Amino acid sequence: MLVIVAPGQGAQTPGFLSPWLEDPVFASRLDWLSTVAGLDLADYGTNADAETIRDTRIAQPLLVATGLVAALDLFPHPADAFARIGAVAGHSVGELSAAAGARVITAEQAMVLVRERGAAMATASALTPTGMTAVLGGDREEVLAALTLHGLTAANDNGPGQIVAAGTLEQLAAFADAPPAKARLIALSVAGAFHTSHMQSAVSHLAGLARSVSTHDPRTPVISNRDGQIIHDGGDVIARIVGQIASPVRWDLCMETMLDLGVTGILEMPPAGTLTGIAKRAMKGVETFALKSPDQLDDARAFADKHGEASQIETSPTWRMVVSPGKGTFHRAAEAADAGLLPPGAAIGEVASTRDSTVVKALHGGSVVEWLVEDGDLVSPGQPLLRLHPEGVS
Repeated sequence: MLVIVAPGQGAQTPGFLSPWLEDPVFASRLDWLSTVAGLDLADYGTNADAETIRDTRIAQPLLVATGLVAALDLFPHPADAFARIGAVAGHSVGELSAAAGARVITAEQAMVLVRERGAAMATASALTPTGMTAVLGGDREEVLAALTLHGLTAANDNGPGQIVAAGTLEQLAAFADAPPAKARLIALSVAGAFHTSHMQSAVSHLAGLARSVSTHDPRTPVISNRDGQIIHDGGDVIARIVGQIASPVRWDLCMETMLDLGVTGILEMPPAGTLTGIAKRAMKGVETFALKSPDQLDDARAFADKHGEASQIETSPTWRMVVSPGKGTFHRAAEAADAGLLPPGAAIGEVASTRDSTVVKALHGGSVVEWLVEDGDLVSPGQPLLRLHPEGVS
């Protein structure tokens, strides 16, 4: 199974776009997205220094546009790609790249949202001096306890031995003076405490804009940063991306879901390296491919061919299938068990794991064609549970 991932802010480096822009088709597509974003992304990706592209207003549109245009180079015929990609996921702002790649939103909608996201987060960062620090190593429970003691947030949980702390500069300084045992601290070059309550004003701004964004249900399973769940409703994908601005990124749970899905290969879109590096440490036995330059495209396509397989969603239209959001035991709702017709939003049951329990709803409703699982069955992320026939469709 192939999973495509998109990196978040911090993956960009000076000049990383130079080799890509030698292709006139790539350059023209980037120019179009630059027009939507109102930024000269080609100039920023080739001539700007590290401090300039560190600016949230620039870094976030630059990352999303690069991922989207590179995806078209990698998969010139997107419809063919949907049948081979098992799931997509993005780290932080990379979720917008993943959402557009799964056809939840258009590339243009993604660029408007990321433009406003970057600007709003930069404004929020200016209100209070805040920052982020990577915590490498140490005992996980001791690290989390130390963060709580200093009033910090575990803004990114990137798996074993890598947590990113975020908060005010004073809190981070106090934490640095008394670090957890066997932990190494690295101050990150970011503008603020992303994915914490300090970003709440940015959430409010983007939420207002998102209400006007038309969405489609994903063509490929989307793994959410919030909790690692498979999201099968386009509106929920966008709502989660908006809320994630002020909530921790649980990349550890995203990787857990990938393993539950049976991933064999992870391909990271440019500027690649960060997420495949994490996967190499946390997902033993899973092959990785970091797409960094266009001269790797043929090898990347071969990697996709090797690991790609038919998608469960693609073989059955998404509008008539209800799927599991995660791994656990499925408990069928009594009121849905014998129903022949389900109204939109009807609860069909819940998926319970050792961590939590999630209600599963038939968002679009319809006539029950067949149950694909029994009450008490163990289910995996994205597994079809119920086949529905839309009401009024012959």
